[in-house]
Amino acid sequence: MSESPPSSGRPPVFGAVVDDMTRCVHYRGATDIIAIRFACCGDYYPCHLCHEESAGHPAEQWAPDQHDRDAILCGACGHELTIAEYFTVAACPACAAPFNERCALHRDRYFQPDPG
Repeated sequence: MSESPPSSGRPPVFGAVVDDMTRCVHYRGATDIIAIRFACCGDYYPCHLCHEESAGHPAEQWAPDQHDRDAILCGACGHELTIAEYFTVAACPACAAPFNERCALHRDRYFQPDPG
């Protein structure tokens, strides 16, 4: 398993990371700059494929009652967002770096839907 070196106090990001902004071999576009803390292990990975390839256990989704947890890492500045906060923004609230809006297409791989 590869790991990006933590920079300036950032938590480590595991998986096939290709740069300091948390891009990986699977998703490395200009706006692919977030890592997600997985509910099952508490480790950050750039994507579900990185977790699948290197974690050694099945991924688990964050439950709706856990959406107040810090689980999104901005690769541009290292700011951590809660899941609920991430759902409401298109860019990092700390540095304004835009996030890939298409990530919402596979949100169900990381987060259980809110039943309400």
